Amino acid sequence: MTAPINMNKAKKERNRASRRARADENAVSFGQTKSQKELLKAKAAQIAKNLEAKKRET
Repeated sequence: MTAPINMNKAKKERNRASRRARADENAVSFGQTKSQKELLKAKAAQIAKNLEAKKRET
């Protein structure tokens, strides 16, 4: 005889697994590599530096 299964826990685990799988798919589709993130950060820093240099003293 097998042990009884709690259906609520089984349902929650199944939902967790499907959310985890969807999150992994989204990470591949929409995620950025480390080098891409660093490039964007460097561009943002350069833009901020240029903007700061062009401000007028009032």
